[in-house]
Amino acid sequence: MEKQMGFLMIAGACLLVLFIVTVKNKAEFFLNFCLRAVMGGIAIFGINLFMESWGIPCAVGINLCSLLTSGTLGFSGISLLYAVAAFQFL
Repeated sequence: MEKQMGFLMIAGACLLVLFIVTVKNKAEFFLNFCLRAVMGGIAIFGINLFMESWGIPCAVGINLCSLLTSGTLGFSGISLLYAVAAFQFL
């Protein structure tokens, strides 16, 4: 009986550690995504201001789609958004 109880205690501790690691990784992923989306929105706003001051009519709107793109892909997503906008400009 004590052997089974010891086994259950060890198994429970292992499951607890796995649960904590999984929750931590998901929280870190979500926080990373949110930070990239916010910084991407700020970068899009700044790049739009810069391009407007130079008289270049190639602007990317800040909306859910652009924030999801910058949050998922990061700086390369912002570059992709401006590449699509420049392609439409041509």
